[in-house]
Amino acid sequence: MKFLKIIFFGVLLVSLNQNINAQEDYNKWSIDLGAGVHTIGVPLTSGFDASPFGQGNLGIRYMLNNRFGLRVDLGFSKFSETKGTTPFSSNYYRASVEGVVNMGSVLNFNSWSKRINLLFHAGGGFSSLNTLEPTVNGGDGMVNLLAGLTPQFKISDKISVFADFSSIIHFGQENSIDGGSNPTSRETNVSMFNTSIGVNIALGNKKQHADFTIEETTAVNNDIVSEIESLKKRLDSAEVEIANLKNKGVVVTNELIITELDNRYVKKGEKTLEDGTVVDSNVDFIKDLLNRGYVNVFFDVNKAEIQEGSINSVNYLKQFMMDNPYMKATIIGYADETGTESRNQTLSTSRAKNVYDILVSAGIESSRLTYAGGGIDASVGKDARQLARKVIFKIQ
Repeated sequence: MKFLKIIFFGVLLVSLNQNINAQEDYNKWSIDLGAGVHTIGVPLTSGFDASPFGQGNLGIRYMLNNRFGLRVDLGFSKFSETKGTTPFSSNYYRASVEGVVNMGSVLNFNSWSKRINLLFHAGGGFSSLNTLEPTVNGGDGMVNLLAGLTPQFKISDKISVFADFSSIIHFGQENSIDGGSNPTSRETNVSMFNTSIGVNIALGNKKQHADFTIEETTAVNNDIVSEIESLKKRLDSAEVEIANLKNKGVVVTNELIITELDNRYVKKGEKTLEDGTVVDSNVDFIKDLLNRGYVNVFFDVNKAEIQEGSINSVNYLKQFMMDNPYMKATIIGYADETGTESRNQTLSTSRAKNVYDILVSAGIESSRLTYAGGGIDASVGKDARQLARKVIFKIQ
């Protein structure tokens, strides 16, 4: 028992030190209280049969993070005969140190449930079987190994209920639980299977316990979703304003929209991998914005050179293509309705080719880009010709 005390207090001291230095915003300590039934795996002496009732456990758990932890577990079982069989009585005591894996965090249960979780635990320690009747022994000491699964259901920020299913293997069990000699004492045997229900109580002043903590990436993604919804609403409103401006023949640029995307979305929470790829951005949403024409390149009358104010649009596409190396883009040029059809076809192609050349010179592989002339943009009237002299992007 002295050795068990050393292990117990050693684990507590190491865990306490790590808890003091940790900065995570969740509780790491908790207590598990459980009780239930047991099934005997080792043979009983002929004429004896054991009742399944009477086992409980107390666990003190410390989570190193929201995925892995340690637990010191103390177990007790009371064995007695079933009705109508030879009477006997024995007590079983167990102490073990276990590793705990938060399977809910590993498998991202938070993506579909905020209350259901699953723990896996395994470890080992020492056990003692003390027979009280019909014979008394001084305690049959043995080594134990155990493993189990613990489904959880969150009741509140501090309390959850659980069911636990654990198998216990003993090494060197000399006696059967009824006090008789164990015929397989030198063999490894599944001596016991415990089924428990119980309660987990989180300790600490944080709002959540590590078992049910949402990972940082999930929280960041939720923030991004919120930003996207806000941006969608603003852009829907902008579409109405742009339509009104088109009817009035006013020149519209996309500089403000590009600035909005840069400041409020693309660079929010992004992370750059070793290969230069930017992650944590909603690529599909940005792709949709590009394809819907929120970022265009505009030109002066009869010119294939990009307007100075539209350079940001080219840079925006360049950055998007660099951040997403698996994407391809088609560059389509347009002209207003003035001039001949053949002239407008040639001019629209030249505008698209000009943007294509700039992107290739900027480092985008030519195999990822195609360009074409769309001729006259008939979607705008003669009062909004400046909006027709443009290049648009289609992302694939």
